[in-house]
Parts: sequence; structure tokens; C-alpha cells
Amino acid sequence: MSENRPFVLTIAGLDPSGGAGILADTKTFEQHKVTGFAIATANTIQTENEFHKIEWININFVIRSIEVLFQSYKISAVKIGIVPSLSYLNRILSTIKLISPDTKIVWDPVLKSTTKFDFLNIEDRSDLNQILSKINLITPNYIEIEQLFPGFIKDHLWIENEISTAILLKGGHNSNEIGKDQLFLKNKILDLFPTEKDCHEKHGSGCVLSSAIASNLALNQTIEEACKNAKIYIENYLSSTTSLIGYHYV
Repeated sequence: MSENRPFVLTIAGLDPSGGAGILADTKTFEQHKVTGFAIATANTIQTENEFHKIEWININFVIRSIEVLFQSYKISAVKIGIVPSLSYLNRILSTIKLISPDTKIVWDPVLKSTTKFDFLNIEDRSDLNQILSKINLITPNYIEIEQLFPGFIKDHLWIENEISTAILLKGGHNSNEIGKDQLFLKNKILDLFPTEKDCHEKHGSGCVLSSAIASNLALNQTIEEACKNAKIYIENYLSSTTSLIGYHYV
């Protein structure tokens, strides 16, 4: 019997080790029973614990790839990973919104890799909120949220009213309650507590989480439902091995 699966696209870097980037994303898509597509923003030379080199893909090549896929398929959700600049990100977002305004977009703002390589420096914040208004959810960790919005941790109730997207603040670096995520929506903040204690650090865990959320949004879950279910998936992934690369399974 045939099964109609929603289409989900990842626009991110290519990590040859498969632990992060578009390879990790498409593995996650498959486990969520969605049909995954991928467009690379960068090619990298790396393993799960060493980063050697990155070559960014020309934005015009990326845009044309987006146009071709969206003209051929009804893409329900997009996950975006590493980008070299906010202007690069904005070109991607503007293209998607022009072609398919209802497509859900999740951005995992990877500013630094787990191997300590810097991808994106937020130098000009003047256009940041306008860019974020095109995104349904961002998934920063505690380090990234402070780079995006200095003072967020101390004054997040104020900043919540100023930011034009939902935020899932990942709790891996939460010194007070390790693993407790917080979902900031327009009118409320939800605490998402960990249920799995036997978790181990993984290369690309943020990629897996954000692509799981995008999959869930494509399956018509609300942002709250998508984040809660993705947290269960990522905890299974983190507890699957003691090494830096995990196993994908439901």
C-alpha cells in the first residue's frame, strides 16, 4: 500500500562523517516517515571530533536549487543549518517565502561547531528581527542565544516580546538544570524537562533535534507538540551510544 509522506527540505552543510548537517538531517527525516530533500550550503572536511576545512556554496547555486525543488514538490517544512552570513540566510528565506509562504521554517543557528569552528558571526543585528520574522522557530543553545540576543538569559521576559519568532532554548549548557529546554512562544514559556538520564554528548545533536522538529511540523503537529516529540527522539539518539556519533531509531 502506498503511503503519502510530506516533503521536508534541509538546507545545511555536508559533513562527511554523517553525524551533523544534511546527512544527519535526512537520516532523521526517514525515521519520522517524511520524504527528505537536501541542499548543501557548504562542503566540509571533518570527522566527528576534528574540523579541517569548509567551502561555502555560492548563494545563487543554492537559490536555484531551492527554486527547482519548490517548483516540483509541495514542501511542507524546511530546516536550515549553517550559513556564512545573515544576508545569505535572508536570500534563502525570501526565496522560500516568495514561492511558498505557508512552508514552516526551522533555523538551527549554528554559530560554532562542536569542534570549535566558527561558522557565523552576528556582526550587524539591525536586520536580525526582520529576518527572524520569516522563521517559525529557532533552536539556539545557551551560548548561541547570548550571541544572537545579548542579555537574553538575564532578561528573557522582556526580549520575548521583541523577538518575532518562537524560540526553543536548548538546555545542554543549562548549568542549573542540565537538559531542561525552554520553549518561548508569543504568550507563554514552556519548560521541557528531560526524561532520559543516560545521555551522552553527540556531534550534530542540534542538527538532529531541529530536523526532528521540522519533520513533526510537516506532520501537522503544533510547535509545542513538535518540540516535545523531538525531545524524545533526541534523547533516544543521545543515549544510543557512548561515542560522538549516535544511532537513529524510533
